[in-house]
Amino acid sequence: MSRPRVTRPTLLRLAVLAVVCVLLLPSAASALTYDPAEDTNLEPGTIERPADGSTVISAQGYTFRGNTNPKKPARLVSVGPEGDLDWTHDDTVGGDAWFFEVDPMPNGNLLVSSPRAGDTVIFEFDPGTEERVWQERFDMTDTHGVASLGDDRIAIANMRAWNESTGVSEDRIVVYDRSTGEVTWEWKFKNHYPAGTDGGYSADWTHVNDVEPIGDDRLLLSPRNFDQAIVVDMESKEIVERLGSDDDYDVLREQHSPDWLESENGTPTILVADSENDRVVEYAKEDGEWVRTWEVGSESLNWPRDADRLPNGNTLITDTLNHRVMEVTPTGEVVWEYYATWGPYDAERPVHGDDSNGPTIRDMNASGSYAITGSANLTTGTEGSFVAGGLRTTFEGTPVEGVADEVATRWAHVLPWLRPVWMSESDVVAAIGALLVVLGWTGEELLVRRRRIGSHVRRLADR
Repeated sequence: MSRPRVTRPTLLRLAVLAVVCVLLLPSAASALTYDPAEDTNLEPGTIERPADGSTVISAQGYTFRGNTNPKKPARLVSVGPEGDLDWTHDDTVGGDAWFFEVDPMPNGNLLVSSPRAGDTVIFEFDPGTEERVWQERFDMTDTHGVASLGDDRIAIANMRAWNESTGVSEDRIVVYDRSTGEVTWEWKFKNHYPAGTDGGYSADWTHVNDVEPIGDDRLLLSPRNFDQAIVVDMESKEIVERLGSDDDYDVLREQHSPDWLESENGTPTILVADSENDRVVEYAKEDGEWVRTWEVGSESLNWPRDADRLPNGNTLITDTLNHRVMEVTPTGEVVWEYYATWGPYDAERPVHGDDSNGPTIRDMNASGSYAITGSANLTTGTEGSFVAGGLRTTFEGTPVEGVADEVATRWAHVLPWLRPVWMSESDVVAAIGALLVVLGWTGEELLVRRRRIGSHVRRLADR
């Protein structure tokens, strides 16, 4: 009795199946051994000295189509000076939430921006009672930046204000008066920038992520996608200061949360989380030009999105994709650190008021570029770096270096949001490889069958 013959196509299918199984095996093992606690911990890192007061952190979390991933929670967190957890706040009133800006108010409460269900809820939060004092709901998508201007006035950075009928971006800054329920001041980017900026109008043209008052009549704005921080005079509505320019990545690259400082001699200074460059930088204006005076963390930060100068001269940094907040000295030494998964966005020390109010780097004679040292490194800090590093190394010095760097940056900063929490970067790469193998095999199978059908049709036609 003869044995069944194994055909070449069958052997090929078995080989493809074996390759796919090998590629998917690591992610399957990760899923079976995954411990959810590893991704949602709130815990201190390095504590060299107690912080001056509590630290309030907004953890953005991951919410998609109105549902927050419980493994990537969105919440507000308050941490005591020694790294002890004071409280957490993660309400879902009006839909699951993101949490972005959290600014201390003069009365000790917090002003919070929290997009949910396609709108943005802005509310005043009492950390003593852990309840909302008031809330306002706006027909605005994904608002990051808000600021209290006093007298019931709120400045709001209204990003993604896309006019579908005209194909024009209506991204704007508004001042809303809670006492009257009306917008009392408005500034639109389209009136001050060419339509071709950042490649032209889009649904997320400016991605303006911050608005901060400077004195009584000027606003510091952060149009992220334009790679610049600007100061707008509220009376004339003119741009009176500008740091950076569109696509000039050496200065800024899709920054967040710039803060305005002045040195002892009155020199204008901007401290900013230079997010896509994975660093925090400070610039001083000299003879009409902005000069970089400080850089920290380019070797270890992973998408920082907030940096505040404290009265003691240290800087409080929100290192988003390392899921930590750290206080570093002017020379980059970590003296206080807390891990607040998932994806912290903003961190404040309410005892000091809103945003930066410390000395400039030059006033401390600490200009220079520094590595961050002394972190507990409870997260690897390398998520997305395997592929990104390989792309940058492989194509460095070639004509496509710029394109490779852009792909690498996007991979490193998008992968953590999209990957399942139980998969590592190598698991994702292997799974993508498995998918490509299956797609390639499927395409080949379809091509072979198409040829067979074509051959059969031709034989019938020849009869």
